[in-house]
Amino acid sequence: MQTVLQVYPGAQRALFRKYHIGGCNSCGFQADETLDGICKRNGELPVDEVLDQIKQSHEEDARILIEPTELNMHLKNGENLRLVDIRTREEYEAVHIEGSILLTQSLMQEILGSWNNNQRFVIIDHQGQKGLDAAAYYLGHGMPNVHALRGGIDAWALEVDSTIRRYTLS
Repeated sequence: MQTVLQVYPGAQRALFRKYHIGGCNSCGFQADETLDGICKRNGELPVDEVLDQIKQSHEEDARILIEPTELNMHLKNGENLRLVDIRTREEYEAVHIEGSILLTQSLMQEILGSWNNNQRFVIIDHQGQKGLDAAAYYLGHGMPNVHALRGGIDAWALEVDSTIRRYTLS
């Protein structure tokens, strides 16, 4: 699975969404397991079908991502686009993209309860790994115009705004 996850970083999300594999201790898998072994252990799933599902999910992930430079262009053009930062309060307070808002429990309820379902918004995380999960959550709740910033705020700092400090988490 380690190789599958390197080629298709969203494979675990795809497996969980379609087959409920990899989301918890009872259905989890180890990086050294093979896809064939995981399929056999989960009801003799056809490996080709599962691999097709992973590939399809990977293509869907690519459509959800927005490049830092593309986001910057939309912002400069004054487009009605909200930025939702899903990092911790400490990370957000240390560095954030101007105009972004920190995701809190109350903001999550507001998004789901009172935002127009067609509102365009971009999820920002640290390095782009959790943003796709968050975007997929909102897509699953009927919000088709959500995106995730490819590479997170780290890529934004490298490609758009070098005044934003980069950091590592320990």
